Parts: sequence; C-alpha cells; structure tokens
Amino acid sequence: MSLNVIDLIKGQLGPALVSQAASQFGESESGISKAIGGLLPAVVGGLANSADNPGVVDAITKASSSGILGNLLGGSSNNPIITGLLSSLFGDKIGGLVNSIASFSGISNNSAGSLLNLVTGATVGTVGKYAADNNLGASGISSLLNDQKGIISSLLPAGLSLASFGLGAENWFGQAKETVSSVTSTAKDNIAEGVATARENVSEGAREIREQFNNNNNNNQGGGSIWKWLLPLLLLIAAGYFLWKQCEKKQTTTTTTTTDSTGTAGSSVDSSATTTPSATTTAPAAKTDENIDLNGVMLKGYKGGMEDQMIAFLKSDGYKNAADDSALKDKWYDFDHVNFKMGSSTDLETGSQGQLDNLVAILKAFPDAKIKIGGYTDKTGNEASNVKLSQARADFIKAALGKAGVGAQVLGAEGYGSKFAKVDAKASDAERAADRKMSVRFAK
Repeated sequence: MSLNVIDLIKGQLGPALVSQAASQFGESESGISKAIGGLLPAVVGGLANSADNPGVVDAITKASSSGILGNLLGGSSNNPIITGLLSSLFGDKIGGLVNSIASFSGISNNSAGSLLNLVTGATVGTVGKYAADNNLGASGISSLLNDQKGIISSLLPAGLSLASFGLGAENWFGQAKETVSSVTSTAKDNIAEGVATARENVSEGAREIREQFNNNNNNNQGGGSIWKWLLPLLLLIAAGYFLWKQCEKKQTTTTTTTTDSTGTAGSSVDSSATTTPSATTTAPAAKTDENIDLNGVMLKGYKGGMEDQMIAFLKSDGYKNAADDSALKDKWYDFDHVNFKMGSSTDLETGSQGQLDNLVAILKAFPDAKIKIGGYTDKTGNEASNVKLSQARADFIKAALGKAGVGAQVLGAEGYGSKFAKVDAKASDAERAADRKMSVRFAK
C-alpha cells in the first residue's frame, strides 16, 4: 500500500496549532480546523500533479533544511520557498482556491490565504523531512508524490471538490474527462445494439409465425386445430414483450462512470427509470468502534471521536501549553455514546457507561488535566425547563466521575439548555437530535 503523506502531515497540524492559529487570526477553532481539512488534500494534490516538475522537487528538498516546521505560524507567510511553490502549483487559480476555502469554512479570505501558506509549509516540510530521513533522491520524491494521485479526491471533505476550487479534475489527474466520454459512448453503443438485436429477433419471430400460420391453413383446409399455430404465437408474443421491456429498461438507464484520480474508469452504477430525479446521495458510512491508544492501553471508541481527539490534544502538550482557561473554552468534545433517556437526568441509555469509563481512564492517565462538563437540549419546550434538565444531566456526569475517583479533575458542570441549539424547533426529531448532547472541554 502506498504511503499516505497526508497522515504524516496531520501530525504538524494538530489541535495545539489549530488553537494558536485561531487565536492569531481571530477565527473560531472549528473554522480553522475545517479550512485545514480542505486545504491539505488540495495542496498535496497540487504537489502530486507536479510530481515530475524539477522546481517542485527542489523546493521540497530545500524545505527539509529551512526550519519551516519549527515556525509554521510565523515563518510560512513570507517564505520565498512557499510563495514560489504556490505560484508554480496553482498559478492564477490561487484566488479561487482561497475564496472556496473561506466560503466552505466560514473564515475570512485573509485567514484562508494565511492558512494556505501554513498548510503548504507543513506539507513540503514534512515531505522533505521524510525524504531526508529515508534517503529519497529527486526520483524518490517524484515517485512518492505520484503515489498520492489515487487517494486525493477521496480525502476532500464533503462539499468540496477540485472543480469547486476551479481546478478541473481532468487537468490534474490525466485524461479523466476523455475516459468518461469514451466509456459513456461505448455504453450507449452497446445499449443501442441490444435494442436493435431484440427488435430484429421479434420481427424474425413474427415472420416465422406468419409462415406457420399459412402452412397450417394450407394443411388444415377442413378446420384443423387452432392450437397448432395459436400456442406458439402466444409464447412468442410473451417472449417478445419480455425482451422489449428489457431493452426499454436499458434505454432509460443512466450509466454513470466513475473515475478515480488517476483517470481510470471505475464501475458503472445503474439508475433505472424508477429512480427519483433528485441528485443521488450517498449515506454516510456507519461509525464503528476501534482501538484508541491511551499510552499503550486500548480504549474502544470512534476514530476521530471524543476519546481520540482528547488524547491527541493531551499528547501534543496542547493542554500544558495553554496559558489559561480562555485558550481552552471554545473547544468542546461531544460524547459519541453518552445519552440520557428522554426527559430523564438520571437514566442513561444502554452503552453510555463505556464512554464514561473511557473518560475516567483518560483523566487518570493525565492527572494534571482538568475538565468541565456541558449539557445541551434542542429548541423545543420551555427554556427554563430545558436549562434545568441540561444542568441536572451535567451534574449527573460530574457526580459519576467523582464516584470513579477523578472528581478533583472536574472543575465544573453547566447546563446551557437550547442556548447553542442550531436546528429549528419545527424540524424533525431526528434532525433536532444533534442539539441534544453532552460535551466536555478542558479547563484551567
């Protein structure tokens, strides 16, 4: 399996840097994180598209010894290696890329532009360091970058595409456009040929029936059995009708040919005439518990979920380096599993206790860390009652942690009711469920 360099680069763009960037640019941490998530595959894709450009490879080689990784926030904006590289990769499309990221993440264009430099610095610095550590020459770097072409498109966040950046996929990763056209044309030819063949078969069958009918008439002038010609006729009509419906179905089938980022045609997806005309949507992949490493102890949790994020933040010294509580107050980690039964503040849904146990394990592994608990409701009902219910739930979590021996690390619990709810009260219960949650944040 090819090395995914994005996984290497993410180590340079962890929660601590996100928090620092948010503070420096005056943006929310969620906006900064979202922007980085969109910029990273775009930058790696740009490098992969220029993998055989000697200037790009030379810039990566120089980056490994320039100290970029040691000062991403301060040293990326005016670094000549980065500015020259971005011009080479994107040319006059930099503005479109920055605008798209700003709109997608909800941050300003200035912040998006600064993050583009920062992400580019982290990318070339990381790739350059990896190349130096593994004795990769120019050809090795080119090969490594070329290997990324097959994975970039799949790593773009939902709502973003190369086209949304003004970077047509057919211009980046081979002749994808021509391949799609060719495959689509072939599919149309095959369908047309099938329809024509079916029609010919039905016509030929009808001709044979007419001949049989005439022969029967000649041989049975005195009134032979009608079933000698009627039964074959009925059978052929039924077969012809079946063939015709199959051909008709093929004509109304939309053949969508997918291409991966290398331009290789993928599988065809049939969307029959009964498919609704709305755009096809792909159901999100179901989350499954995985092993989350807590200093050698494996916790069960979602990859990228609450435990995974909290452990990554603590291991990055993000908590240790936070000057005070103001640097931590805007980053909340939502419980993935902890849910209360409807209207209750004391009865947890089945499966909730496991994540509370995980939180206890994290706090015991990092005894210097302190947290606060937050409770939230949706917009339905009386707000005073919502605040009361959310406060009671937050207090319940705090008390449970106290019983588990980590109460000294819980500095507070607060119920916010529907203060931060985003979904309209008239929305469906399933949609409003996103606002009914319990969360935790680090505190000082």
